[in-house]
Amino acid sequence: MRMLAAALALLAVACAPTAGPRPARESTPAVATLYDAQRQITEYIDSGRYEADVARVVDGAIVWMEERADQVTRPAIVLDIDETSLSNWRAYRLNGWARILNGPCDLERGPCGIRAWQAMHLATAIVPTRRLVARARELGVAVFFITGRPGDLQDETEANLREQGYTWDGVILPTNYGQTKSAVDFKAPARQRIVEQGYAILLTIGDQESDLAGGYAERGFKLPNPVYFLP
Repeated sequence: MRMLAAALALLAVACAPTAGPRPARESTPAVATLYDAQRQITEYIDSGRYEADVARVVDGAIVWMEERADQVTRPAIVLDIDETSLSNWRAYRLNGWARILNGPCDLERGPCGIRAWQAMHLATAIVPTRRLVARARELGVAVFFITGRPGDLQDETEANLREQGYTWDGVILPTNYGQTKSAVDFKAPARQRIVEQGYAILLTIGDQESDLAGGYAERGFKLPNPVYFLP
């Protein structure tokens, strides 16, 4: 009986709460308000940091292209268009940085439907990317644009690129817009077809990971995009 009492006493001591600080509880990360998120995007773009980050990535792409251009047969590069070659920030700013695809575009007060905006071909060149294309031309590197814009914007897209100083060997838009789950399902096969024509794609550059995934390019270069994500 005494042994049982002693065992229970030891168990009580072992189970008693110990003195000292308790482990800190994990705090839930604060979620930025919509206003704060909009303000942070505006500050990032307007401060020059966004432009500097784009230039840094493009400079790396140019270095790689210059190293590889004379080492392959029929070198080529592949570029995304929106927020890679052309900037739509004017339209997104009107929308409070929201991605509104459909509807008209009111350039004075907003909102601005992105498809209507693209049809107006008012997007401006992203200058470092235009410099990349110009350097490719100097090196004899073919230039292909692959974009997820709907196929019925082919003429307007080419007009916008031309007006902003771009030249190219191909501008590829999907003929089956809206039928793929991911941009990868369209862009990777499009790069494959370029390779099958005998080109060696030195690099692909875009603002979305889905612009780079799927292979058929030696390297991928990811530009910043603080506004939207496309799978």
